[in-house]
Amino acid sequence: MEALVHFTHKIGEMHFPILMFMMKALVALFVLISIVLFIYDKYIQRENQLLINYPLIGRLRYVFYALRNPMRQYFGDEKFYESFDKVRWVYDSAERKSAYASFSPGQPQKSAQISIKNANCVLNTEDVSSDFSVTFGENTSNPFTTKSVFGRSAMSDGAISPEGTRAFAKGAYLGRFPINTGEGSLTSNFLYTHKYTRECKFFQTQEGTFFAKGVYRFFQFFFNAILAQKIYKHMVVYSDAPDSYLFDTDELVFYRIDWDASIGVFPTQVPDDIPDIIFQMGSGLYGVRDKDGDFDEERYQKTMRFCKMTEIKMAQGAKQTGGKLLATKVSQEIAYYRGVTPHQNLFSPNQFPFAHNLQELFDFMGRLKRLSQKPVGVKIVISSVAAFDEYAKLLKLRLDEGSDAYPDFITIDGGDGGSGAAPLEMMMTVGMTISKALYIADRALKRAGVRDKVKLIASEKVLTPDDAIILFGIGADYVAIARAFMMSAGCIRARECSGAHGRSCPVGLATQDKKKRASFLVEKKAENVASYHSQMLAGVRGLLAVMGLSKLTQISKKNLLFKDHTGKTYMDIERYFEESLLA
Repeated sequence: MEALVHFTHKIGEMHFPILMFMMKALVALFVLISIVLFIYDKYIQRENQLLINYPLIGRLRYVFYALRNPMRQYFGDEKFYESFDKVRWVYDSAERKSAYASFSPGQPQKSAQISIKNANCVLNTEDVSSDFSVTFGENTSNPFTTKSVFGRSAMSDGAISPEGTRAFAKGAYLGRFPINTGEGSLTSNFLYTHKYTRECKFFQTQEGTFFAKGVYRFFQFFFNAILAQKIYKHMVVYSDAPDSYLFDTDELVFYRIDWDASIGVFPTQVPDDIPDIIFQMGSGLYGVRDKDGDFDEERYQKTMRFCKMTEIKMAQGAKQTGGKLLATKVSQEIAYYRGVTPHQNLFSPNQFPFAHNLQELFDFMGRLKRLSQKPVGVKIVISSVAAFDEYAKLLKLRLDEGSDAYPDFITIDGGDGGSGAAPLEMMMTVGMTISKALYIADRALKRAGVRDKVKLIASEKVLTPDDAIILFGIGADYVAIARAFMMSAGCIRARECSGAHGRSCPVGLATQDKKKRASFLVEKKAENVASYHSQMLAGVRGLLAVMGLSKLTQISKKNLLFKDHTGKTYMDIERYFEESLLA
């Protein structure tokens, strides 16, 4: 033992003098700072009584408090989802790891839940059709037929970083599923996979000189392409919003959509090298408004040259207010996209400007259909049977009149839906959960005799295939996913999305902080996003096989059952819903 101690001292004193000096200096610095903080907390500051009574030690409270959100999932039980196994399934599927579970879930499953009925004679997975297409707006001039029953739900470029939006756009293109723009408008980042050509007159370009291009190639050869692009952009792009430009590595040209260009130069058909885009129009009319903030018909028509259909956002599960983007996220680029003042809080109006009543809303949908010649729908949150009955009755009336002024689809967001920034008092207290809301909508439309004219999109806390299959069984035609796609793109659920309190998304996904964004791996995350979607489809096929169904369209409420907390089982799930929705 003595020899070991002697050897340790010898190493420290003779072989690593600089290291030992640095360690001693750090200890001395720590002691000095501690003394200064102790004096300040105890005798100078008079704003925090905890620190007066407990100087230094009291500061640990704030350290642990700051770590609570980002670290809670590693040290605490999962509270928001049924179990952490679902969360892990998303991460494993995105990273192409085995998503199989061993022995049993890490946490007991809740006793009250909707379950799936298996068949006496099941099918092999290969016996189940791989056709998961859905057609929206069959009566419009340009119906939209998806390639998947899953799509990325509305998330704005702005709430999401430019790099994050590009990863989602490429992931959607690779995975062949739709992506919703969110109310922040269609930006150039959604066209990340579009091949730039000099014949594209709808692009505004910035190109360097021969010397600037030489500098780019020098840094690309001796260092890396990311650094080379950063230096080249600094030399070439003269704009208040430089990050609004995409970069073509072949032509060495920066480009973005030129919304001031004539509508005649915009493509007449949606380019086939971009994902299927659903344009969401919020109450702020971002991306389709003029300088006075009023609806701009021509700008909307230009936007729809890249999009498959339009979704009007009336409400969202986590907030029935207008969209909220704090000043820390309203960068020059976001201000450019949305036509607003940068670095100021951006709160959209609560009320959609063309929806003082349902009749006005339906009339505006007819107007959008005539302008775009494409499907138009609406996103809502259901709080009562009577509220949705108004939609169903007006739908029936418009169809009987031969009018096209009605929604081709209705997106239903459950009361447990999420948001990067929402009033706490509204989260999970306003609106019904998705299962009951979806049942109300499906039943009301069937009773009105218009169910076949309207597609239903469901959205709320869908992570795994079983979450989705239950919604399909209740009546959904298509499922929009936000949280799980965020996780597949690298979200660690640190709950710093809003940018409030001086903190921002640590992985650069939901922030405009350039330092955090610089490390975001666009190409890798795009592959992860596509992989998660692929595993969701594979899981749905597997469940359909166990249910004895060869097509997703064969699923119905008859394939589901409900068990309550007492063990009472409803083999007829219709009866459960009827009993749970008492007038």
